[in-house]
Amino acid sequence: RSPLPVKSIPPHFAPVFEAREQDVARIFGSENEGRRYFHIGRPLDMEIPLCLDLERFVERSNGIFGKTGTGKTFLTRLVLSGLIRNSQAVNFVFDMHSEYGWQSRREGGKGAFVKGLKQLFGSRVAIFTLDPQSSRRRAVNADFEVYIPYRDILVEDIAPLQAELRLNPTAVEAAYLIVARHGKNWLAALLEQGGKDIKAFAEELGAHPESLSALYRKLKRLEKFPFLIKEPQPGHPAAVKTIMEYLRAGKHIILEFGQQNSLLCYLLVANIITRRIHELYTRQTEKYLASQRPEDEPRKLMITIEEAHKFLNPQAAAQTIFGVIAREMRKYYVSLLVVDQRPSGIDDEVLSQLGTRITALLNDEKDIQAVLTGVSNTSGLRSVLASLDSKQQSLIIGHAVPMPVVIQTRDYDRQFYRQMGHLPAAEKKAKVNQQINDLFD
Repeated sequence: RSPLPVKSIPPHFAPVFEAREQDVARIFGSENEGRRYFHIGRPLDMEIPLCLDLERFVERSNGIFGKTGTGKTFLTRLVLSGLIRNSQAVNFVFDMHSEYGWQSRREGGKGAFVKGLKQLFGSRVAIFTLDPQSSRRRAVNADFEVYIPYRDILVEDIAPLQAELRLNPTAVEAAYLIVARHGKNWLAALLEQGGKDIKAFAEELGAHPESLSALYRKLKRLEKFPFLIKEPQPGHPAAVKTIMEYLRAGKHIILEFGQQNSLLCYLLVANIITRRIHELYTRQTEKYLASQRPEDEPRKLMITIEEAHKFLNPQAAAQTIFGVIAREMRKYYVSLLVVDQRPSGIDDEVLSQLGTRITALLNDEKDIQAVLTGVSNTSGLRSVLASLDSKQQSLIIGHAVPMPVVIQTRDYDRQFYRQMGHLPAAEKKAKVNQQINDLFD
């Protein structure tokens, strides 16, 4: 029987014992129990592994928070490694700064590099890139080059970006008028006709000329993105379709932005792809509910997004697909892993839906208050958050741990690589040779 939560304070002179490894494992679980638990760090001042319950972790959306420079990327890479190794969910990572797929600089500098998820897990992870030239310069062999035709972009993909594009509602209404006349070719028609005679184009559509002109000027910026193309490339598979096929097969995807890492680019691509994922998983779940056959059950999917407050602020959360996923998609097998340095910018309703929060150092009182939304004993936890070291310490609260706990996070080093199943090239070659010798002996 599992231990029950504490409901009272021990009496005076009650015997006290120092916790042993088996005591911590009894509460937090152990990697020896199978794929459910993942060693994420150790309690402060103790050399005992402490585990995250990955089965509970993937049941809900989660957050990783901390101010700039506290190691959020390191923490995220650590958690994703556990999810991939233990096969608890298929992952889709929007990698804005190309830090997760292939090797990147170790946080803290000193010229050292750390391995990416593709290097650790090989064919189980696929790198998709929006910037093939950047990938080649970094000696990264991407699995797929992403190109998105204009016809794959819907007004619903643009509308949530009103704040970033500084679009007013009448301009969005004008976009729908173009769709009514030109269908899927609405964006190509706008960029072509808008550069000729905007007044004649507005008259043809029955739109207000100034609203249409504003829409044209704002969306003209999209032409500078080389991955947006006017027509589908002959012989090149559709990117969104290929992504869906990889996810169905259980392959984890890292989408690298390379040099195309402007916020507008990030918001647009994340919106386009995530909306399609939402549609796919909704259909798959409905099919499973109808058939009730195990083979129709969708794989659990976790979508990792950085700069999460841009998608989930109070204005955007009500209309972006990310707000829908955070609030409702758990029953459709999709959850979010939101990574952000400003949790106070995220809508309170979305924060309340986050099952587990892994938080590094935060100094801003509003950010600390936001992270502790819906948590009891916030006064004690507030002082804990403010006292964390700036590196490799974090507070874990929520669904995947039985109680709030401060940890010294696990090192992301050669020993960790080996534990994830990655062997050095020489050792891997020796192992293969030994297997060949054993085969023919």
